[in-house]
Amino acid sequence: MKWDWNRRTCSRRGHITYAPTEPLLREHLHAHTALGDAWRCLRCGDFALGEPHGTGKAEDAPFVPRGKALRDLFILRFLAVERMVRGVFIILIAIAVWKFSNSQTSVQQFFNDDLNLLQPIAQHFHYDLNNSPIVGSIQKTFSYKHSTLLITAAALVVYALIEIVEAFGLWAAKRWAEYLTVVATAAFLPLEIYELTEKVSGFKIATLALNLLAVLYILLAKRLFGLRGGGKAFEAERHEASLLEVETSAGDHPAPSRATSTPTTL
Repeated sequence: MKWDWNRRTCSRRGHITYAPTEPLLREHLHAHTALGDAWRCLRCGDFALGEPHGTGKAEDAPFVPRGKALRDLFILRFLAVERMVRGVFIILIAIAVWKFSNSQTSVQQFFNDDLNLLQPIAQHFHYDLNNSPIVGSIQKTFSYKHSTLLITAAALVVYALIEIVEAFGLWAAKRWAEYLTVVATAAFLPLEIYELTEKVSGFKIATLALNLLAVLYILLAKRLFGLRGGGKAFEAERHEASLLEVETSAGDHPAPSRATSTPTTL
């Protein structure tokens, strides 16, 4: 069964109707029924009973994403949520690093005390804590300078802010956010690939795959950097999918009869 983005969105958010002042175009979008006037939804194309949500010249009508544009918006918002979650998570890490930098000595003493308490348990299970890679990695952080930890925390905050700005921009489908996402994500891909060469994990592979797909999708679907005709071709594609644009192009043809139309209600 084919997924109908238009009707499924209207079922959740309701229809969007508009009454253009141009007579022939208005006739195309209007229907008289036994239950009253109905107007054609600019998203799904069904007729909805009641007054239109707006009226005016066709060129002043709101742009309503439909079809491919609606699907693209859904994907962008999925990426926006992922960016927001990642940004908040990195902020929490930055706070942890900053707090650690201000209490490094006390944390080290606390860790060493706990390590001594765990030694008998570890020996019982024949586990050498002194040569443990995990313990070694934690102990290594205690040798970092206070200034190094502060720089790390600041860098994490900057990275998190970039992710959060991307999230808001992608949610609003701003073109600048699409450019920022592609540039910022592509800039960190070499680091993610390098980390995989150090240690392979399912999480790292999934993150790298998601970022690669995001970059390729936004580049091609949004026609960034002049690809596939660039911004002009992208805007033309969006307006070709607009119901009002379609009806305007067909405006020279006789309007179809609405007498037998069965409208859907809001």
